[in-house]
Amino acid sequence: MAALSERSWSWSWMVPLVFGVTLLKCLLIPAYHSTDFEVHRNWLAITHSLPISKWYYEATSQWTLDYPPFFAWFEYLLSLIAQYFDKEMLVIQNLNYASDATILFQRLSVIIMDIVFIYGVLECCKCVNRRQESKEIMERPAFILAVLLLWNFGLLIVDHIHFQYNGFLFGVMLLSIARMFQERHLESALLFAILMNFKHIFLYVAPAYGIYLLRSYCFTENKLGGSIQWKSFSCSRLFALGFIVFSVFAISFGPFISMGQLSQVLARLFPFKRGLCHAYWAPNFWALYNVVDKVLSVIDVKLQLLDSAKLSKASMTGGLVQEFQHAVLPSVSPFTTLVCTLLSIMPAVLQLWLRPRGPRGFLQCLILCALGSFMFGWHVHEKAILIAILPLSLLAVENRKDAGTYFILATTGHFSLFPLLFTGPEIPIKIGLMLLFTVYSFSALRALFRKEGSLVNLPESIYLSALVPLQVICEIIYPLTAWQQRFPFVPLLLISVYCSLGVTYSWIKLYISVLMEPRSDRKMKAQ
Repeated sequence: MAALSERSWSWSWMVPLVFGVTLLKCLLIPAYHSTDFEVHRNWLAITHSLPISKWYYEATSQWTLDYPPFFAWFEYLLSLIAQYFDKEMLVIQNLNYASDATILFQRLSVIIMDIVFIYGVLECCKCVNRRQESKEIMERPAFILAVLLLWNFGLLIVDHIHFQYNGFLFGVMLLSIARMFQERHLESALLFAILMNFKHIFLYVAPAYGIYLLRSYCFTENKLGGSIQWKSFSCSRLFALGFIVFSVFAISFGPFISMGQLSQVLARLFPFKRGLCHAYWAPNFWALYNVVDKVLSVIDVKLQLLDSAKLSKASMTGGLVQEFQHAVLPSVSPFTTLVCTLLSIMPAVLQLWLRPRGPRGFLQCLILCALGSFMFGWHVHEKAILIAILPLSLLAVENRKDAGTYFILATTGHFSLFPLLFTGPEIPIKIGLMLLFTVYSFSALRALFRKEGSLVNLPESIYLSALVPLQVICEIIYPLTAWQQRFPFVPLLLISVYCSLGVTYSWIKLYISVLMEPRSDRKMKAQ
């Protein structure tokens, strides 16, 4: 009866939340869409029109297939339905094709696939510790978590305006995390292996999965002080994990290995020639690094220490994806970013191995791996910040310090996505949705922890408040100046660099919190 009652109250507020956000997604169908819309249309055409042996070789469009095989098969399945909407969208030569029927189909496919995300959210809500349970539904941690996930501003604009399929992928990730809290380790491993074969960006958090499953699943016991009990190692459990992961990757890459195309597929998945940074710098360490290099190069030219004619003419913010040589600071190679990334996640991974704190420790490590990879990775997209923001939502409703870190990271990370929507009609939409989500997340989390102190301190409040004048300058004032024609990249640079400070601060703050957290800290509920 208790379980039935719990399910009934959860559905009483889950259904309205799901209905409301789905209605909003439907209203956004006519909105602006980015080149990612054409990317996925082209992938529909490739997988529908060509044999599998040509999927990763086709290059009629510049938007070649560069996702793992499971996503390619996903596009193929979608194409079987797409042909009943408009067959022309499945013609490879129809570049930039966007009929009304094509737009409707692709938008609806994202909305419908969000069912997976909704299920993942529901399962994560079941894992929330309810010792703080309030009689008011809107003050319950599970309700707040559902809103933070279902109505996440970043996911809404990236998927349902800009256009991508992140929702169902994050649904698989959340479901995998929930299964870890429920101690269904093999299911969690299976889901994550499948996820990596849909989108390889989730390799960012693979170390957290690998270390946690090895430490807390393959080793079945700990010594009294929490150190590892080597005699408790289970070969059968390691074999089961290995078999699951190997089987998933064999199913995914097997056909291409049999055709001798593995190197071609991997070359598409990891195109290192694209350069250190994306056209719009992700707000990470390399954005700060690039700015320092730019400033130093200008100073050196003024002091005649550098010859301006010999400086690289490649633009780091001009919209082209290309390699770039720094003028003053050492140029960065893919290997350098790999080393920096590994060093950045090493303390979190060692903490997970040496001081395991159950699923909560796993989740903390996952978030730190996501942030470390975002901060120091090669050719990072600004949208990748969502890999850290969404899981951090689970910790935000459990702990006041984590709630404060979440608010800073979410606000800064979401604001950094503003340049993705640059068309006039979408400006009030993005500002309105951002304000609604930010105000709700702050007020809800503050109410949840009102007896424990404030979420953010004065310097943090000042930093976040400065995002408002920054937006006014970048969106309204600067475009009216003469500098707009000569230096069109300045607004992007300002947003990227300013948000880099917030993301970096959140990363450091979370790291300190995790490393200093006592073993006795409460854990989220597994059920």
